[in-house]
Amino acid sequence: MISHWSIPIYWRLSNLYFWFFALLGGLLPYWSLYLEGRGFSYLEIATLMATIQLTKIVAPSVWGWLGDRTGQRVRLVRFGAITGSLFFAGVFMEPGFYGLLLVMLAFTFFWNAILPLYEVITLRSLGTQREKYGKVRLWGSVGFIGAVALVGGILELIPITLLPWLLLPVFAGIAVSAFLVPSERGERKPPAPKGSLKAIVTHPAVVTFFLMNFLLQVSHGAYYTFFSIHLEQHGYGKLAIGLLWSLGVLAEIGLFLVMHRLTRNFTVRQIAIAALALTMIRWVLIAEVTDVVAVLIFAQLLHAASYGALHAISVQYIQGFFGQHHHGQGQALYSGLTFGAGGALGAWLSGFLVDGFSTSAAFWGGAAAMAIAIVITWRGLRPPPEH
Repeated sequence: MISHWSIPIYWRLSNLYFWFFALLGGLLPYWSLYLEGRGFSYLEIATLMATIQLTKIVAPSVWGWLGDRTGQRVRLVRFGAITGSLFFAGVFMEPGFYGLLLVMLAFTFFWNAILPLYEVITLRSLGTQREKYGKVRLWGSVGFIGAVALVGGILELIPITLLPWLLLPVFAGIAVSAFLVPSERGERKPPAPKGSLKAIVTHPAVVTFFLMNFLLQVSHGAYYTFFSIHLEQHGYGKLAIGLLWSLGVLAEIGLFLVMHRLTRNFTVRQIAIAALALTMIRWVLIAEVTDVVAVLIFAQLLHAASYGALHAISVQYIQGFFGQHHHGQGQALYSGLTFGAGGALGAWLSGFLVDGFSTSAAFWGGAAAMAIAIVITWRGLRPPPEH
């Protein structure tokens, strides 16, 4: 924990977010186009894209448990960064579908160890100044935007099949920044009283919270898997696709800068319901008005709600309900059950909708998931206890 908001700590905390999300910026908008360029079918693309989320079901829980038990979260972050990078090198062998599936599973198992552990490190480093989290986390958004724009511009000049080579400097940045993370004291924790974690997880408000976020990520399946292909089908070039992705994250940055004001003036429930409704509108606009650039720009600005607002309140919601002892496992469950299970299921289901109907149908499926989430959240979400 830090006693004051010092510049060195700020940059050391922000650095890994920058590089971690820069890698996402190189992967998410263009990996489906890379797979399409390699000749994979829509269902194969959906399955391969789902692996990015699939390993979040297990990996964060394993790493979160290790972090809580050993107190060595920084070392685990470094191990995940190095090992994940080594497994990604298998992509350069250009394996077939099953070979690439194994490479992606191994790579993401270690890579997905990083963020849940690092969220705990960041919040503990901030201590009582946890409202500063948004200002640290926004550098992840900056990294994402920079990578999306740079990679998109380069891909206008070179074949999409060279994408893995463009990601090498980002992997190097992740490895270096992992060794700049502020060290922890490495205190081991005694086991929690039996049943305490179960009591938290089965609390009705926590069940609602996880269902809400699960459906949110199901709805994002079409976006993360087929948004770029959807735009390409409507005549957008790779640089334009990258700029539209960047626009969404730019809106997210603006949201993070004012999020502390929103949380002071509105309840968690109010923010969540409003954000879910805006997300539903976003998917409908992308499905039906793709050719109108102004409307598509507005839809991308709604990323501030569909990711930024809901993620920001979720991180603090977990801290409020899970407390210090189970914080790491709470973050792991959040990552595993929502981004993992929800994201993987959403990606896979969107593959069937695209294969059987169209990319627009996949976004309509996401809007339907949001309608269900709004009802569940309206009925069951309650504020977390204060710690």
